[in-house]
Amino acid sequence: MDVSGDGSGMADAREFEVGIGIGTVRGLRFGEEGGRRVLALHGWLDNAASFVPLAPLLSGLDLVALDLPGHGRSAHQPAGTDYTFVSAVHQVLDVADALGWTHFALLGHSMGAGIASLLAASMPERVERLVAIEALGGLPETVEQTVPRLREAIASARGLGTRPLRVFPDLDAPVRARMRVNALSEPVARLLVERGVRPVDGGHVWCSDPRLTIPTAMRMTGEQVDALVAGIECPTRVIYAEPAQPYLPEPDRSRRARLLPDGDLVVLPGGHHLHMEQPGDVAAAIGDFLLR
Repeated sequence: MDVSGDGSGMADAREFEVGIGIGTVRGLRFGEEGGRRVLALHGWLDNAASFVPLAPLLSGLDLVALDLPGHGRSAHQPAGTDYTFVSAVHQVLDVADALGWTHFALLGHSMGAGIASLLAASMPERVERLVAIEALGGLPETVEQTVPRLREAIASARGLGTRPLRVFPDLDAPVRARMRVNALSEPVARLLVERGVRPVDGGHVWCSDPRLTIPTAMRMTGEQVDALVAGIECPTRVIYAEPAQPYLPEPDRSRRARLLPDGDLVVLPGGHHLHMEQPGDVAAAIGDFLLR
C-alpha cells in the first residue's frame, strides 16, 4: 500500500524501540543516522504512523517517530499514575537520553505539538528547533472551569473500571470510526488503525490505554499558556490548517504564535491531519527549516 504521499511507499520506515523507566517505547525511524536528529510526536490516540506520509518527503533527517506511552505499540503508564504533559516530557527526554541525543529538534502534531512546546520551553539547552503542527503551548482553561473540570476528570477516572475492550472481527469498523471522528480518508485512517490495534481471539482490540480517554484534570490558564509560548527560545515554525478547529480558534491561535521570540506561522488549507492528507504541502512548508 502506498502511504508516503509521493508513491515511494514506506520502505524507509524501520521499527524502533528503546527501554525507559516505564517500559519499552516503540516507534518508526526514518532517514539515516548522522542526519539532523528529530523526534516526532503524534496527536492524541494516534501513533507513529501519523508521520509515515510526511517523513519520506523530509530529507537529511534522522527522524524517530514515537508511539507515545499508552499509544500504538509502546508500554502503558503504570497502574495508579496519570497521563500528563509533564510526564510525557520526561518520557520523551528519557528516549532522547537512551538514544544518546544531547541536542535534537522536535516535530509535533496536535497533542504532540503541545508536549513538544513544553519540552522546548523547559529544556532550551537541548532543543534546537521546533515544528508545531495544529497546536502550540496547550489548550487553556478559564479559572471558572477549574472545579467542574476536576470533578469531571475524577469521576471519569473512578468510573473507568475494567470494562472489557470491544473486539472487532476485522479492521473495517475501526477504520470507519477513525474516518468519521477525524474526517480522514480511508488510507490515512487505515494507517493509524493498523498500528493502533492488536490481535486477540476473535479479531482485534484497540491497543491504546483506555485511561487516555479520561479528561485532563488540570489545564493552564490562557495567561500561563501565553507565558509558556513566550518561553520557547528555539527557532519555531507553526503550521495551522484553515479552517481553524473549534478548540483552536482564530484570532487567538495566531496571536499566540506571535508571542514566540523566534517563530513564524504558515497557514494551509486543509483539515486537522493535514500532515497526513497533504504531506507534500506540509513538507514544502517545513522546507529546510529543520536542517538550518
